[in-house]
Amino acid sequence: MSQDIDPVSGDNVTVTAGGKTALVIGGTGPTGPLVVDGLAERGFEVTIVHTGRHETPLIGPDVRHIHADPFDGEATGEALGGEEFDLAVVMYGRLRVLAALLAGRCGHFVSIGSVGVYRGFGSPDDLFPLGMPVPLAHDAPLVGDGEEFRKLRMIRVTEEAVFEHHPEAIHLRYPQLYGPRQPLPREWPLVRRALDRRPYVVVPDGGLTVKSQGWIANAAHATLLACDRPAAAVGGIYNVADSAALSIAQIAEIIADELGHRWELVSMPYDLAAPSRPMVGSWSTTHRVLDIGPTVRDLGYADVLEPTQAWRAAARWLAENPPERGGAIEQRLGDPFDYDAEDRLVAAWSAARRDLDAAVSEIAWRFEPNYGSAYTGNRPNPGVS
Repeated sequence: MSQDIDPVSGDNVTVTAGGKTALVIGGTGPTGPLVVDGLAERGFEVTIVHTGRHETPLIGPDVRHIHADPFDGEATGEALGGEEFDLAVVMYGRLRVLAALLAGRCGHFVSIGSVGVYRGFGSPDDLFPLGMPVPLAHDAPLVGDGEEFRKLRMIRVTEEAVFEHHPEAIHLRYPQLYGPRQPLPREWPLVRRALDRRPYVVVPDGGLTVKSQGWIANAAHATLLACDRPAAAVGGIYNVADSAALSIAQIAEIIADELGHRWELVSMPYDLAAPSRPMVGSWSTTHRVLDIGPTVRDLGYADVLEPTQAWRAAARWLAENPPERGGAIEQRLGDPFDYDAEDRLVAAWSAARRDLDAAVSEIAWRFEPNYGSAYTGNRPNPGVS
C-alpha cells in the first residue's frame, strides 16, 4: 500500500503497490526486517542490499538479497548495475554517497539519520543556559561548522546531500533504539542486575533524566509511514521516537517489575554514580526530549506499542536472549558489573549521607523554607506576619 491523492477530494488515500519495486539498503538490523516485511505486505517486490554478515530468518523468502558493502559507494553501484526502483529506503551505509548514487533512479526516497544533528546534542553542557530545552523543538538549530564533534557535523552535511539529490525525499532522524537484536543494548545493565537480584541500583541525580528513545517496532512503523509517501511529508525531515519518554528511574522500575524483582533506587550525583554511566551513555544527565509533533501530524504516527509495555517487552527479550557475561557486548557497554565495588560505593555514600543529615539537622533557619502557595489558607511560614 501507499498514499496517493484523491483527485476529487484532495485527501490522502491508501492504494496497493501493485508490483512496484522497493530497494532497502541495510534491512537486517533491529528495525530492518520489520520494514522489509512491511513493504512486502504492501505489495512491493523488495530487494535488500547488505553485507551478508547478518542474515536473518525474520525476512521473508521472497525478498531478493544483493551482497555489497553499503559504505562502499562504488561497490554498491556495481552491485546494483543500472536498476531503478519505485522506492528506495536507505537504513544503513554512507548515506550521502548512496543518495547521489540513487539520484534519478527511484520514485521515492526515504532515508534514516540521527537526532545527533541538533546543536549541542553531543555536548549539551556547552549550551547556554546549560542543557537542552524540553522538548527540543523540531526546527531547533542544527550542528554548526564549529561543532566539536566532526561526526555530528557530517550528519548535517549528509541531510543536506539527501535533499540536494532528492528534493522530495522524506528523511527520518532515529533516536537511541531499544528492543530485540540491538547491537549495543543499553538496557542490559538494568536487566542483568535485575536477573542477578541486586538489592539496589545506583541512579544518577535521582534517575530523573529523560531521553527520547524508540521501540524498534515503533521506529519501523514510522519508516513505513514515510514509505507510504503522505503528501504533507514530502520533502520533510522528521524526528522518530516513542510518543512518551520515560526517566531512567521509571525504566529501572519497569524492568525490575517485569522480571519479578524489587530494588531500591540509590540516587547519587552523577559525578559519583559511576555504575550508572553505561546506562546513561553520556557524560551528562541533561534531558534530550524530541518534539515529534510534526511526525504525528504529517506522517500520522502513533505508537505501535506504548513505552511502558515496550520496555517490558525489551526486558523479557534480553532476559531470554542475554549477552555473554563478560563478553564483547558488556565490554563495549563499559560495564564491569563489579558488584563488590558497587556495594562499597553504596556503603560509603550511605555513611556520608548519615553524616550530612546530622550536620544539616543542626542548621537553624530563621524560619523553615516552605513550598509556597498562591492560595489563601496555605500553612504560613512561622515568623512571617
